[in-house]
Amino acid sequence: MIEPVYSPASERYDGKMPYRRCGKSGIMLPLISLGLWHNFGGVDTFSNSRKMLHYAFDKGITHFDLANNYGPPYGSAEETFGQVMEKSFRPYRSELFISTKAGHDMWPGPYGEWGSRKYLMNSLDQSLQRMKLDYVDIFYSHRYDPDTPLEETLQALVDIVRQGKALYVGISKYPFEAAQFAYNYLRERDTPCLLYQGKYNMFDREPEKEGIIRQAEENGSGFIAFSPLAQGLLTDRYLGGKIDENSRIARGGFLKKEALTQEVLTRIERLNTVARGRGQSLAEMALAWVLRDKAVTSVIVGASSVEQLGRNLKAIDNTSFSQEELDGIEAFL
Repeated sequence: MIEPVYSPASERYDGKMPYRRCGKSGIMLPLISLGLWHNFGGVDTFSNSRKMLHYAFDKGITHFDLANNYGPPYGSAEETFGQVMEKSFRPYRSELFISTKAGHDMWPGPYGEWGSRKYLMNSLDQSLQRMKLDYVDIFYSHRYDPDTPLEETLQALVDIVRQGKALYVGISKYPFEAAQFAYNYLRERDTPCLLYQGKYNMFDREPEKEGIIRQAEENGSGFIAFSPLAQGLLTDRYLGGKIDENSRIARGGFLKKEALTQEVLTRIERLNTVARGRGQSLAEMALAWVLRDKAVTSVIVGASSVEQLGRNLKAIDNTSFSQEELDGIEAFL
């Protein structure tokens, strides 16, 4: 059976998806970006992964966030995206903003992780092959390497742009001082850092408390949040203490059952009460809460189905909070 040729929705830019500028750059990103950390690997159903990618683009999501070791197995999320790029997205490449990263464990041996020039260069070449791309829109150093000279890591990013393999570069999960060094180094070489990617949600507020978000803003960079729903804790999946068989806790992985303490459950229940008062689900409110700060360019959401992604997109309908709501949320947190 011949599959029909994909044609994106003509109304994808009809104004329903707002876009925000990345710092002092010319790039605008959708408030909601789609991350391929989970549910796009070789162990997942390709047809479902493809449906979610199609649906996202149809709804105005132009930014797709990947990394070299997303899967499982490692590299398979990029391969999935490459298949969709080849069969569906190729005519629309200029409308897409695609990111990938390197820094965490990818292949055996001393050159398969961290921040050496060799690892970053080799990894990006492999990522481009898997994704069927000539270049990515942004390439990140995925984590700070305390042992490799930071100049080596950052110069690799500069040279990657000069080679045309990435249009922009970014940093992820860097501590404050290392991030400031990176901003200065990259700016002085006419390759300014476009985005800082960090974990930020109601339960994990380190980028806010440590000044990372403000630092990015002051350096003309955008900030993009990953894990805005605390890997599903800030959703209705665990209300009442139940564990959905399809949830991340049930499937195992980064989110452990031990994270679902009575204190966390109490917070979830109270936050859900505030969300209902706003006419939102807990997940919608949690995403809106991250986006309340205009210095946050976008949030990266994961999804296991088109329906789940559609529910998350409702968050953009109301990202404003009254002071009373913010005070109530703060008290619960």
